[in-house]
Amino acid sequence: MRIPGKWRLQMAWRALRERRRYAQAIAALKEFPRQTDKRPHGLDRPLVVTLTSYPLRFPHLGKTLRSLLDQTIAADSVILWLAHTDIGALPDDVRALEAHGLEIRGCDDLRSYKKLIPALRENPDRYFVIADDDVYYPPYWLQELVRASRENPGDVIAWRARFANMTASGRFEPYRNWKMADPNARPDQRVFPTGMGGVLYPPGAFDARVTDEDLFLELAPHGDDIWFYWMSRLACRNHRVVRQSLDFVEWPTSQSSGLFQDNLLGDGNDRQLATMETHFGAVP
Repeated sequence: MRIPGKWRLQMAWRALRERRRYAQAIAALKEFPRQTDKRPHGLDRPLVVTLTSYPLRFPHLGKTLRSLLDQTIAADSVILWLAHTDIGALPDDVRALEAHGLEIRGCDDLRSYKKLIPALRENPDRYFVIADDDVYYPPYWLQELVRASRENPGDVIAWRARFANMTASGRFEPYRNWKMADPNARPDQRVFPTGMGGVLYPPGAFDARVTDEDLFLELAPHGDDIWFYWMSRLACRNHRVVRQSLDFVEWPTSQSSGLFQDNLLGDGNDRQLATMETHFGAVP
């Protein structure tokens, strides 16, 4: 099937823009560290940036970590959580970042949940910002999350979210039907934060069951976004989106587990959402 000319032009322009943004991100990282005079975050509790990774992602991990460490405001901690068996495989460029404030911690292999569950168990009375391991985060990324949090105390703040469409009976429609949430929309129970863009969770953001390992591995073993969304709704927290746009640069990484394809392109998210609804009832 021939692709219409206007679509070919749009695809070519999109590819050119992606290459340009990628080159700009690489150029910025070559100057690391650039932010030598960071501002304090001004929150009333410690601020922790937390993420996880695994060996197939290690070739690009250092680039993501440099971007997280080179923000305009200073987090109290930037923590990389790894399964104990994966720490020995870390490349030298990641290890070198410990001299710039990176903390590397070992934990049980909780899959993608490693990004937040160990930190919550350690001390839940902090602000947590989760990040992905295959993304370039520009210097003002953390600043804007914190700004939105200070303006809306107690809310969960996301750079990116989807709007969860509901049926007339209050059940979720298929995930593929969910649109990106409008940054100007009012907070709503159907604003569903997605972890790739980064999400800020204030102290007390979750129901007490959030760290129940047996339960989250049973109900949403590959859906930490779903689990954290439900646990914060059970805690009666609003969800809102940062009122700015941000184009993220994703590094080319291997999706060897097929998790992305199953959750987003298949029905993995739908299965896990249905399981959560069965266990907890309709989202609060």
